[in-house]
Formats: sequence, C-alpha cells, structure tokens
Amino acid sequence: MTIFSKIIAGEIPSYKIAEDENFFAFLDIFPLVQGHVLVVPKVETDKFFDLSDDYLSKMLVFAKPIAHAIEKAFDCNRCGISVVGLEVPHAHLHLMPINSADDLNFTNDKLKLSAEELKEIQNAIKAHLV
Repeated sequence: MTIFSKIIAGEIPSYKIAEDENFFAFLDIFPLVQGHVLVVPKVETDKFFDLSDDYLSKMLVFAKPIAHAIEKAFDCNRCGISVVGLEVPHAHLHLMPINSADDLNFTNDKLKLSAEELKEIQNAIKAHLV
C-alpha cells in the first residue's frame, strides 16, 4: 500500500481539496509553490500511462475544476500540470499555480509551510471550487 493509498483511506491525514469515487485531490505538504495540489487515482497503479484511456480522461475532467479554482485563488498566469511520478509508485499528477515554466522545476527547493498556512491554502482553493 503506497502512502497515497494510506492518505485516500484516511490512515494519514491530508489537506483534501476534492474527492469522488475514482479520485482524491489534496495539497502537497512539501510544495514547489503555494497551491500545489496532487490528483491521485484511487486505484493503485504505478505508472500514469498504465491507467486505462477512460480513467485518464476522467482524471483530467476531475482535475479541471480544481485547476480553475487554483487560478482564482492565486496570482498566477495559469495552472500548470505535470506528471513526474518518481517519488511515489502511485500514478498522480501535479497541479500548480505558475507564472513561468521555472515554477514546474522539480529540482527547485520545496517550501516548508506550517499547518496553518496549508489550511489557509486549502480553504482558498476550496472556496473557488464549483
């Protein structure tokens, strides 16, 4: 069981943004930028492109309102999307408010945010979900 499966199951606390029967979205607690959200399928699959075509398309549809909420909650040019998948063997995508391609550089230092800051970010994004 991956750390993401444990988060989905509620065994590890998270700053949940959204959930449905197939997906779970939550804040990255070691974000590249404030507003960094992970979208995770509830099926435990290591590689993103091993997910079925139907599941992949549903994942993007699930992520779409979250991306719009991120764009409204943060001063950014757009919501960037990235699939890296090296740190956790569970398919996932990253949604982040970005102003340049450099904001998606995973070799950049990660932010260290307090629980209070993470809760504020969670509330800001969720306030714009429709």
